[in-house]
Amino acid sequence: MTLKAQQTTDEDIEKAFAAISGKIQESHPKVFINNRILSDIKARSVGNLRDDFDKMKDRIDKDMKKPIVFVDLKITDGTQSKDHEYGLTASDAALIYLVTGEREYFEYTKKILKKLGEYYNLRNEQKLNIHWYAYSRICALTAYDWIYSDLTSHERVEIGRPLLYAINTMTHLNGRKPFPRENTGTYKTGYYGPPVLAWYTGLVFYKTGIDDNLAEELLKKGFQEHWKLLKYRQHVAGDDGGASTAVMEYAIQAYPWVEFNFFHSVNSATGIDISQQWTFPLDFLYYVAWNWLPGARHFGYGDVDHFSNKLPLRHMHIHLQQLKHFYQEKHPEAMSLLNWIAAKTQPQSADAIPFAKYLLKDKVQDSDQQSSSTESLPSMPSAMFFENMGQIFMRSGAGDNDTYALFSAGGILDQHRHYDNNNFVIYKKGFRTVDSGTRPEPGQHLTHYYCRTVAHNCILIRMPGEQFPAYWGGPASAETPLPIPNDGGQRKIIGSKVIGYSQNNQYVYIASDATEAYHSNKATTVIRQFVFIQPDIFVVFDKVVSKSADYPKTWLLHTISEPNIIKNNEFFEESNGGKLFCRTVFPKDGELTKIGGREKQFWSDGRNWPLPILTPDDWNYRKSRSKVPLDTIPLLGQWRVEVAPKNPKLKDSFLHLIQVGDTGQKSMTSSTSIEEKGKKGIEFSYQGKSYRILFSDEETTEGSIRISKGKKILLEEPFSTEVEAQKSIFQSSQKKTGIK
Repeated sequence: MTLKAQQTTDEDIEKAFAAISGKIQESHPKVFINNRILSDIKARSVGNLRDDFDKMKDRIDKDMKKPIVFVDLKITDGTQSKDHEYGLTASDAALIYLVTGEREYFEYTKKILKKLGEYYNLRNEQKLNIHWYAYSRICALTAYDWIYSDLTSHERVEIGRPLLYAINTMTHLNGRKPFPRENTGTYKTGYYGPPVLAWYTGLVFYKTGIDDNLAEELLKKGFQEHWKLLKYRQHVAGDDGGASTAVMEYAIQAYPWVEFNFFHSVNSATGIDISQQWTFPLDFLYYVAWNWLPGARHFGYGDVDHFSNKLPLRHMHIHLQQLKHFYQEKHPEAMSLLNWIAAKTQPQSADAIPFAKYLLKDKVQDSDQQSSSTESLPSMPSAMFFENMGQIFMRSGAGDNDTYALFSAGGILDQHRHYDNNNFVIYKKGFRTVDSGTRPEPGQHLTHYYCRTVAHNCILIRMPGEQFPAYWGGPASAETPLPIPNDGGQRKIIGSKVIGYSQNNQYVYIASDATEAYHSNKATTVIRQFVFIQPDIFVVFDKVVSKSADYPKTWLLHTISEPNIIKNNEFFEESNGGKLFCRTVFPKDGELTKIGGREKQFWSDGRNWPLPILTPDDWNYRKSRSKVPLDTIPLLGQWRVEVAPKNPKLKDSFLHLIQVGDTGQKSMTSSTSIEEKGKKGIEFSYQGKSYRILFSDEETTEGSIRISKGKKILLEEPFSTEVEAQKSIFQSSQKKTGIK
């Protein structure tokens, strides 16, 4: 029997479950480790992981001398406590016992698990969560599995029954209401909260006789949800690559753990390697590479804090090790890019699943080996459209002095995404344009400014009286709840469509229709056409038709430092060794307004929306960061320039020329506006070439570009009205296989 990954129906999942469950071994250990795998772990504990194992053993030796005390039994949010970490300690002690056979570690594991059973049930009774992440509970379950064979029949029930029933309550299979700050995310999210525990609980207690009916119910439900997750993640990755969110804060941190943990646990319990039929994680490498900016930064897309825009690489090294473990043998073509990324990361002293490193047969290159690395970034095009992610990445190269840009449009994911259709971010020696704001939790800055269109480089159309949909989050305890401001922005997170896209070594062209993102009563057309002339020029054309001339239209551009308006239609910004010039070509009567500085950084609908001062009554209160010094964090976007026509009409067109460079650049290139029948455009010279770019000012998105040098025309063609097909560089080598 062969079960293919493409199958999606309930019947197909049933068949897949039958194929897996029929091969689950009844002996223990079987979760992550079995007797075959244990011999490899013992070798690693005295081999490449000897230092790590010795440190773990020393730590547990010290812990065993201390009483087991849960200090925050009634804390509202268990995530703010370390009590849950006893689950991690249990798996450490159990692993040492498996490797050394020393009885004291077996006894200590029993002692912790008994206390954890009491702790879990007490928190359930009080309707309080254990932790936002389920990792420590997975570890507690595996610790029980690892010592199970050496427990007496009485001990198996005495320790196991409280764990089984407590964690069953946490999985939400009984339909109870969520506890405060309890993560109930489904397979379409990171799936790292309590629902993920069903699979591991069912696997651990499968045919133990403690409650076989419940164990089988948990096993089946857990398998079904994991299988749906794999199918969903394969779908959203498409043939380009990506994750179940386009936000780096999540995509390269907690999200990958669920699939790797599932691959390991299925293999240890059944001997079946299902990783080979789910190869989408390889394309994730390609997606990460496009997100990678100089200095290990990212674009700041979606729900990230913007304090530094540093890539959150805490889990990245172990994720790369997992990828190498599962795919190196059959997909050696992906290892060059994997090693390029690995050379920029480093292993952590503690991972979410602390024993994961012991399961891996291959070791990736550490960052301290970077200088000797021969790996280079594989050849990449000038742009890449990740269609399901709703992101188009552009770059002039891969060096520190190159120009990088991100355009947000289309996509199928709303997970942690903002109302930012047709937004763009530009990086050149630092962030020349930014997504502004940050994500305090709780606080109205998040819900009333940060997620809204006004915080992005988009178009606003203000219709009086418009009411906007809520975003996740709420006010801080010291804040007075206020209505969501009318910023004039978008009301749909998924509300745009890329209708033209092409890339080559001369230019990148994008046309995107975001009309559906705005209220249907205020706009009939909101289209942006975006041209990137490598390496440092951008032409942005916006065509906006409102349903009333009385609805003001505003073009926005956010910067980290104060912009300097040098003409009625031109300004520049410089910071971190880089510089941006921007010229308004149309509307010719456009008026530039500078907004920002202290107490106006996050201005919307007539007031500022500052970060809140949290108090001990707020779940996320930390004394050390109860107030963020806004004027010292440039990447929160301290300033913006607004461009508005002096005399608004039903239809307004905005055409902007943007040039980026270093601080030595004194002025931007000269340009001439073009206004022909039904067309608007621009002519300019750049790096010895002349450019003539035209856009239709009528209902169509037609346009054209001509590039010449002297009297010789180098290129003359219309802009594409189709979307160029692209795919990950690894797609051609991937083959889907089935469970046999």
